[in-house]
Amino acid sequence: MKILVINGPNINMLGLREPEIYGSESYADLLAFIQKAAAGLGAEVAFFQSNSEGAIVDAIQAAYGKVDGIVINPAAYTHTSIAIPDALKAVAIPAVEVHISDVSAREPYRRISYTQEACVKTIAGEGFEGYLTAIKFLTDAKL
Repeated sequence: MKILVINGPNINMLGLREPEIYGSESYADLLAFIQKAAAGLGAEVAFFQSNSEGAIVDAIQAAYGKVDGIVINPAAYTHTSIAIPDALKAVAIPAVEVHISDVSAREPYRRISYTQEACVKTIAGEGFEGYLTAIKFLTDAKL
């Protein structure tokens, strides 16, 4: 199974950005964790990260016909973007929304997810493990 892992704005700053919320591990640590976990599940993963909404939309569109699933952490765009869920709906690739922190326990505006309705599942508050949970869900579900 081929899975595209998309990370949105500021995820590239892991380890520096609010370590009390996101932990002290870096973005490189996240990618290594996902790569190892995916290999153990027999999944092939590709990564994309951008701080730009349009680039994320372009990556989703470019995935059409090339991947079997998407794991997406839209980060701040979760709460503001209509374009990202529209792109997910357009390509109709099963997608799982992931958040490192428990967004439901944070600021009220973070409890709003425009992306959620375009995804088959949402996982929040599991740290890096949330990505593994998402990949397991996609590989087990065989959507």
